[in-house]
Amino acid sequence: MNPEVTDFIESLKEPWQAELAVALRGTVHEAVGEVQERIQYKKPHFLKNGKYLAVISPSKEAISFTLFNAAGLELPEDRFEGPPERKTLKLRKGQTVDADEIKTLLSKAASTL
Repeated sequence: MNPEVTDFIESLKEPWQAELAVALRGTVHEAVGEVQERIQYKKPHFLKNGKYLAVISPSKEAISFTLFNAAGLELPEDRFEGPPERKTLKLRKGQTVDADEIKTLLSKAASTL
């Protein structure tokens, strides 16, 4: 795990955002064994074979988790938004990560990278 990503998560001001970011990060690593992390555009990015797989983006009211290479994935439209090639899930205070769902989606998205 990249220490810059760890520092980024630890610097989040809202504890609930840090908790969600830690959970999402762990889920990415569980789903995709050979994932690389880096800070790019001031956000944690996760890559497989040098290609974008996911990004965690905090905002004032949410933590967004964007899944790349999403074209062809079956996603619940009531929770994910965005163009076919990248879908974003916005999590707000009090919400939790459905780790099994995210792992499945990540595995499928990573399988063609």
